[in-house]
Amino acid sequence: MATVGIIANPISGKDIRRLVAHGSVFDNQEKVRIVRRMLMGLQAAGVESVVYMPDGYAIVDRALRGCAVSMKVAPLPMPIDNNQDDSIRAGRRMDENGVDAIIVLGGDGTCRAVAKGTTRVPLLPISTGTNNVFPYMIEATVAGLAAGLIAVGAVSEEEGTYRSCRLEVAEKGALIDTALVDVAVYNDLFVASRAIWDMSKVTQIFLTRCRPDSIGLSAIGGQLRTIAPQEPKGLHLVLGNGLQEVTAAIAPGLLQTVAVREVQEMLIGELFPVVTAPCVLALDGEREVEVRKDRRVSVRLSDQGPLVIDVARTMATAQKAGVFSKTIR
Repeated sequence: MATVGIIANPISGKDIRRLVAHGSVFDNQEKVRIVRRMLMGLQAAGVESVVYMPDGYAIVDRALRGCAVSMKVAPLPMPIDNNQDDSIRAGRRMDENGVDAIIVLGGDGTCRAVAKGTTRVPLLPISTGTNNVFPYMIEATVAGLAAGLIAVGAVSEEEGTYRSCRLEVAEKGALIDTALVDVAVYNDLFVASRAIWDMSKVTQIFLTRCRPDSIGLSAIGGQLRTIAPQEPKGLHLVLGNGLQEVTAAIAPGLLQTVAVREVQEMLIGELFPVVTAPCVLALDGEREVEVRKDRRVSVRLSDQGPLVIDVARTMATAQKAGVFSKTIR
């Protein structure tokens, strides 16, 4: 029985960047409508079963009230803490239960949390967050079709997915935490409000991907290089006067000019020391790890990130195979 998991974060799209920048609020009722359309796509692809992460707003439950599906749809039996641990726990349990694909509704932070729970199950991330570099801006019906095609085996993982890189924060060789898009070294002592918008305190940026039409910290690297998500390399920037200045959109409606002193390509496994201590490390746009003065922390690029569904490739493969077409005469 082909099974797809749904992890819809009710908190995504509501952080402080709505106040310090010009981001719009992504309300939960819109997430309900997204899930509703997504379920129709999954059913059309032949998915028979759906499991989902329960949440305080009951996003999937509300979606089911407005659409008729013949699939079996049930919540995961799990506690809810109303924080990112819910997404980590849901990803892990879906992996343990053998789901064939997971659709994630959230931003970069939500996707990072799910990927901490599983890197084996193919993910299809849909953007409902703030700085969305990892997830897709995509119509949910098509997302449901693509995830369903992978889940039922109509398109193989070799044909329709890619293995993403990730950034690993390490101390004395031991893994501390991970990020999917960027790690920023923030010259401060406390996590505080988590989100980053003041670039004057950022001394280093590590990136798994960047392009000039991106947003967030990766947009800074995107004005200097283009690195696709599928490429096994990254970018390390040392900020400060000396080389050049870059103007980039670091949040919705918020552009800043940043001085860049060094630009280095990152290769798989290569260690780059964090040169500022004490500091706070921001992972995928949110301050998470406090580094004391006596700690020696490094960042490395790994090719062991999550398996990601490539929607365009998946749908193109289905087209060639005639999955949704037939000759009638």
